[in-house]
Amino acid sequence: MPFNPMDSALIRVLTLPQLAPLGRWQLELIHDRKEHLLLWITRGQGIALLDGTRVGIGVHNALFVPARHLMSFAPGRQCFGQVLLVPDGADLTLPGRPLHLRVRDGMSQGELTQLFEAMGREQSGVRALAQSALIAYSDLAGIWVRRHLDEDTIPARASAARRLSRSFFMHLSRHFADGGSMADHAAALGVTPTHLSRVCKAQTGHTAAALVTERVLHAARLLLASTDIPVQDVARHLGFGSPAYFTRFIQQHTGRTPTVLRGNAA
Repeated sequence: MPFNPMDSALIRVLTLPQLAPLGRWQLELIHDRKEHLLLWITRGQGIALLDGTRVGIGVHNALFVPARHLMSFAPGRQCFGQVLLVPDGADLTLPGRPLHLRVRDGMSQGELTQLFEAMGREQSGVRALAQSALIAYSDLAGIWVRRHLDEDTIPARASAARRLSRSFFMHLSRHFADGGSMADHAAALGVTPTHLSRVCKAQTGHTAAALVTERVLHAARLLLASTDIPVQDVARHLGFGSPAYFTRFIQQHTGRTPTVLRGNAA
């Protein structure tokens, strides 16, 4: 079977451009994925939003994002990285929370680089049991990550502000398409909209409303680009009161209509 980089049922190793085949917005707008993601940067730098906070990503940084956790990554122009995608439910030795590791030890850097190289060879070759080999290498990658937990920059214990921002990320991943107001999101977390927005701005550089907008926009663009679901049904699925309101939303944030966006992606 030829390798399909979009087949989410398989363990896959991709480059950053392959992770965003429709455009940089697929990475740079906040979103979540069905698979676990391990990102390994070997050149350049970027900015990520993860677990309710903003982190700077540099050379020999690893980012682990469990399935259904919000994240975004804005790579710099010279940034190069590889990504391991593991289907949710795989019985592997993976961490249970988002992590940002700054790996300073040369031997440790080489170990993870070699694992990615080995997985790339299995994926691009035609050897028997390649997917079984990828499962074994992915388990080793998970073990590597867990052995380096002491290098995580995102503390498991956090301030009240960080806990609120983290909770908002988890809430938003589940309820972004409900069509609720900012007051509804804040009420679900037991705070005022003003306090929630202030905390999110301090922790991520984005207001709570901007984060909601980004998540909805990512979902809208993905549905328009990768499915033939009618525009009015996309609007309804994402909690918009009418197709006209959805069209105005898309035009405001992209400068194009939903139909034009869909046509450009074809």
